[in-house]
Amino acid sequence: MHPIGANTWIWVSPLTDARLAALAPRIHAWGFDVIELPVESPGDWDPDRAADLLAGLGLGATVCAVMSADRDLVTDDAEVVRRTGDYLRYCVRVAARVGAGVVAGPMYAPVGRTWLLDADARAATVRTLRDRLRPLAEEAAGAGVTLAVEPLNRFETSLLNTTEQALEVVDGIPGLGLALDTFHMNIEERDIPTAIRTAGDRLAHVQVCANDRGAPGNDHLDWTGIVAALRDVGYDGPLCIESFTAENRTIATAAAIWRPLAPTQDKLATGGLAFLRALLARIGPATGV
Repeated sequence: MHPIGANTWIWVSPLTDARLAALAPRIHAWGFDVIELPVESPGDWDPDRAADLLAGLGLGATVCAVMSADRDLVTDDAEVVRRTGDYLRYCVRVAARVGAGVVAGPMYAPVGRTWLLDADARAATVRTLRDRLRPLAEEAAGAGVTLAVEPLNRFETSLLNTTEQALEVVDGIPGLGLALDTFHMNIEERDIPTAIRTAGDRLAHVQVCANDRGAPGNDHLDWTGIVAALRDVGYDGPLCIESFTAENRTIATAAAIWRPLAPTQDKLATGGLAFLRALLARIGPATGV
């Protein structure tokens, strides 16, 4: 069975030590296996305190990188590239400290940055991105962490929208993998299970939510087909529910959270957990439905 996780963005932004101390016991009590920890700004929360807290609860962890307006690996501004690299190195150190094997996110350009790319410009940008990610991935691999590059939908980036495009970046570079999110895949992929099978053994992380960013299961997605595809490619990592609170207007605007997606944020998380547990139990072991 896949571990099931919850991203703290469901409730709070930014994450802090006090907020994590209040949230983590509740997430554990509901029956989640993993907590997903965003790093919006270095220093928002202490990885040593988080590691002790999660160890005491028996919760696993994954880490999310956040590509804010001042973080970009494909810009011509060398100073921005340097600072972005330093930020990603910090995320790797945090992940290693809390026991997370993955740092996931759109590690290429700020979320919301879109620009027109012809075939030649795209190829050149991909080469640049690979060159800049390679040393970061090597360092991450040395710490036992995979950098999982996430394609986003067309309204949030124009660079990497599909699994095939993201594979152009990660293929052949140790320490790099793919992070796939059902919300973005529902917009960009013509067939989600096929896209997962295309990712193959490069799939390093999976985020799940309904097509409207609500609870998994309250939607039209082919969840049985999605889980079957994950098993076909040998993915046994967590399924982390990612949605967002409207508390932080910057995050809410970036994620287009304009209305409640569940009666409460708690119900969004626990409803998704119940659905995923029942789905996995029904499907059973990896031998199929």
